[in-house]
Amino acid sequence: MQHLSHLNPAQREAATTLNGPVLVLAGAGTGKTRVITYRMAELIRSGVDATGILSVTFTNKAAKEMLERTKALLGTGMRRRPWISTFHSLCVDILRQDITHLEYPEKFVILDRGDQESIARKALREIRVTEKQMRPGDLLSLISRWKSAGLGPDRAAANAEDDKEFLAGTAYRKYQQQLKASGSLDFDDLLLLTERLFEKFPDVLAKHQQRFTHVQIDEYQDTNLLQFRIVEALVREHNNLCVVGDDDQSIYSWRGAEVRHILNFGQQFAGAKTIRLEENYRCTDQILNIANKLVAHNRDRHKKVLRANKPSKSEVRFLKFEDEQLEAEKVVAEIAFYNKMKFVPLRDFAILFRTNEQPRLFEAELRRQNLPYVLMGSQSFFDRKEVKDLVGYLKVIARPNDELALLRIINTPARGIGVASVEKVISRAVREGMPFWDAVPHAEEAKDITAKSAAALRQFQHQIEQWQVEFSSAPQQMAELFHQLTRDIRYDDEIEKQYKDEQQQAMRKVMVEEFVNSLAEYLEQSRRPSIEDYLSTIALDRQDSEPDKDAMVAADAVKLMTLHSAKGLEFPRVYLVGMEEGILPHKRSVDGTEKDISEERRLAYVGVTRAQDHLTLTRAESRRKWGKPRKSNPSRFLYEMKSE
Repeated sequence: MQHLSHLNPAQREAATTLNGPVLVLAGAGTGKTRVITYRMAELIRSGVDATGILSVTFTNKAAKEMLERTKALLGTGMRRRPWISTFHSLCVDILRQDITHLEYPEKFVILDRGDQESIARKALREIRVTEKQMRPGDLLSLISRWKSAGLGPDRAAANAEDDKEFLAGTAYRKYQQQLKASGSLDFDDLLLLTERLFEKFPDVLAKHQQRFTHVQIDEYQDTNLLQFRIVEALVREHNNLCVVGDDDQSIYSWRGAEVRHILNFGQQFAGAKTIRLEENYRCTDQILNIANKLVAHNRDRHKKVLRANKPSKSEVRFLKFEDEQLEAEKVVAEIAFYNKMKFVPLRDFAILFRTNEQPRLFEAELRRQNLPYVLMGSQSFFDRKEVKDLVGYLKVIARPNDELALLRIINTPARGIGVASVEKVISRAVREGMPFWDAVPHAEEAKDITAKSAAALRQFQHQIEQWQVEFSSAPQQMAELFHQLTRDIRYDDEIEKQYKDEQQQAMRKVMVEEFVNSLAEYLEQSRRPSIEDYLSTIALDRQDSEPDKDAMVAADAVKLMTLHSAKGLEFPRVYLVGMEEGILPHKRSVDGTEKDISEERRLAYVGVTRAQDHLTLTRAESRRKWGKPRKSNPSRFLYEMKSE
């Protein structure tokens, strides 16, 4: 047991309980990733075939970190690997093998958000609903909610609670028909169709049950109904299921997560063993003292009390300011003082807030004081214009009938194909009931199109067809081919034309280089590379993780982020701002139910437990609403932390 000497007694018990259902309640900062990793290594040491172990996490970053840690524990001789992935990646693997049972093509396409919005817009148009009546984004939110609850279009329409939901239910049917007709899946379909496969085809389920003899789930408090059903089906025969999570950090109900899965684990899996990890290695005793007091006010929870491993360096501070302007000024002035006079690095500071509008004043103050900062959760790599353009080229090479991607790149960089020419070809394609791509060879037959534009369209089509041949004949050289493509279309010239500032040009050219790097990284990890598979991989990466988070956290700059973005992170000095009724707890929750308030309390608890050494909670006595100062009331959570 020498190799387990780094674990405390509760961690050791969790790592060595290898069979049957196990619930590991891992409070904030109690070393849950270490436990999951050691447990996987113990399973392999005990003779369990590594390939029969499934460990599911919620982000690609966590999956990669877990695999590296397991390899470090077992040494480099680990030839057979456990299957470590996100829920979505697991479902892609299952569907690639068996989706044909559901009459979908084996090489299905995973849609990104832009593609989904395009199809949602088309579905709304088909049922004569304008964007004023319902935006595509609102429709997608409803569809996602229904799919997460396992509801198909028929049941969604039948369960509609008002006229808006009834219209959305009708559009959902059209949306789903278009997806199936094009052999496409959205992210929720990955879960929904996997669950349907398991339910309708017992032989498919049996095959995957035999694949995995031991299953682990991280962040179990974040599972939605479909994820729960998939896990329950996979372990039904052996019940070798270990789930790790913390009901006190369940803050994603708006994404379909259901805290009852972790609360009712013992009822759902008979004979379950519960192990509590309560020794906290992150926060000081004073910070944990107020965190424990706060969360104890939630009635529906597993009882646990976190114990600190280190004494306090300073008191937890509760500060009030006259208004929100003064709150921002004083917090930023204090950070500037510690940085400039006490040489505390800016990376140590985080300002956490509940709503997206709160950071505006803090940003203004940080700029005024000339302090670098990053706003976490802002634009990701794949949302940048250059990257969207380049992804557009790959999409069109892989599937020329992707009209959204086609229209994005058809004249980027400029090649003499104007908007008017494109519209004329689209009109002809609509009239004749054919895809835009098929109408291009007959472009000159379209009314009022010039011979020059028609020739440019045909030349563009010819180029795409040439690249299709090259990419399909040498998929292993995808990165080099794509680099050549960017030179052929003179994309650097396009950047120089668009941006006059040399720094902007340089930054955007780096994005193009980074994109080619991402292709090269994909090729290193993929056994059977293809453009389709790469597009699916980046679509999943965008869904399952927050890009550039590590780089942002490492940067020597003040971090600004919402409480939801802060989960999983930790900082030496934390300012939790805007501790007022209507902000935290949020106004929607104040007007809602006790269940809503409980989730807001958990959100405040997550904020408090991000602080390693110093914690300051601030509030404003008045705050502007529609330009006029209005009195604010202190958050009820402040009283609960102080036991008042």
